Amino acid sequence: MTTTSVPAKKPGGVRVGVQRFGTFLSGMIMPNIPALIAWGIFTAFFIEVGWTPNADLATIVGPFIHYLLPIIIAYTGGTIVYGVRGGVVASIAVMGAIAGSDKLVADFNATLPEGASELGQVHMFIGAMIMAPLAAYTMKWLDSLWDGKIRAGFEMLVNMFSAGIWGFVMAVVGFYPIAWLVNGLMSTLSNAVDFLVSANLLPLTSIIIEPAKVLFLNNAINHGVLTPLGIQQADEQGASILFLLEANPGPGLGLLLAFAIFGLGAARASAPGAAVIQFFGGIHEVYFPYALMKPAVILALIAGGMTGVTTNMLLGGALRAPAAPGSIIAVLLQTANGAYFAVILSVILSAGVTFLIAAVILRASRKRDLEALAATDDAFGAAITQTEAAKGKSSDALSNLRGGAATQAGGGVEPAVMTEREVKSIVFACDAGMGSSAMGASVLRNKIKKAGIEDVTVVNKAIAALDDSADLVITQNQLTDRARRQTPNAIHVSVDNFMNSPRYDEVVELVRDQHKDGA
Repeated sequence: MTTTSVPAKKPGGVRVGVQRFGTFLSGMIMPNIPALIAWGIFTAFFIEVGWTPNADLATIVGPFIHYLLPIIIAYTGGTIVYGVRGGVVASIAVMGAIAGSDKLVADFNATLPEGASELGQVHMFIGAMIMAPLAAYTMKWLDSLWDGKIRAGFEMLVNMFSAGIWGFVMAVVGFYPIAWLVNGLMSTLSNAVDFLVSANLLPLTSIIIEPAKVLFLNNAINHGVLTPLGIQQADEQGASILFLLEANPGPGLGLLLAFAIFGLGAARASAPGAAVIQFFGGIHEVYFPYALMKPAVILALIAGGMTGVTTNMLLGGALRAPAAPGSIIAVLLQTANGAYFAVILSVILSAGVTFLIAAVILRASRKRDLEALAATDDAFGAAITQTEAAKGKSSDALSNLRGGAATQAGGGVEPAVMTEREVKSIVFACDAGMGSSAMGASVLRNKIKKAGIEDVTVVNKAIAALDDSADLVITQNQLTDRARRQTPNAIHVSVDNFMNSPRYDEVVELVRDQHKDGA
């Protein structure tokens, strides 16, 4: 274990900027996926064309998507920026955007000639993603203006009224410019999607989506565009093909099967296990290192993705709600009535096409790959490292692929750095505070329990949620500098991956020694 004394090099470039933007969008959407799933279940059972139509319970569907989902997304985004106070102000603000959008739609429909098709409600998912950071950041800035200048005894009065008044102002902003902007944007995007579908060009989106996934640029596309448009389409038509553009597990499965049969070294050995994790667990990131170590196979992923989209277009494959994670189980649970054959066939065909093209690419370069493998035993480990660097954080799924690569590389673990600060609270931190960090916290928690240490807590959090209560913070090495800015007084430990870092044993040793010495 070591504290890092040299600040991490700050990444730059458009790719990193898009990643960060996508991470923020994910932070607003991902915690609310259970609500989207609940809405999908309501629609599946109770709407007129559902499994068990129920006119009374179907009345929940409309308010659920039109009010509840945008408001909780806005609350989540506001909370990320400025805690509960930011979440409350953001929720007030997005209510203005919802009302403004409804007014615009009603005014437009009133101008239509009799018998013309009326415009449906525009749901404010994108509006929530705009209003949440805008409202929360401005509230935070306003609070800073009078911080420390309020007379004793008037703090609650000022805090309550300032948030209420600013929420009112932001609701007005949402009602006029934001509602107008989002309605126009949604109309433009919807028309673009309709054009791609009518012109049979929707499969071309795979040319962008599949490489974006490998480079971790898909969150901005998926959560910023596809999910809001898909939900809008599902509300109007009962299901949407847009939910399958990114979530289809077929291309990743096909690539991993190709490596399992025609790959070499560690990539071939680890591919079967990775295929199970990717296909059933829905963790698509496990196949990204394979694509990075052999970039030509991205062509296979694109072809597989286009095959899946084409199949769904021709046969009517669609989902009722987003499939998250992108597991075949989640995909089947969200599949619309009557679309099971199309969806299952699209997965099979996309996997098959990806497998065949990737197999040709791997076979064609086999001799060159054998020579490269003889030159270095860590080509696959380097690809995993490149994947984690592109993502900006480590992953439990990726670290399982690495296996013993770190040990084979011969890199020693630096001695533990002793500290006078008593470690009572250990926090694993990553961008979203879920997934990888949760698994790392679970691993270390079990190690501490086996060591007989009872008064130390191990939790996982998002970096943005770190506070001074943490005594020791564990982050992936590229995130340590950000974590240190959040908690400068804590002990900071950098690891390459969250699942099996040898530094966990050093943390346990440090805590045990402190307890032994009565630290």
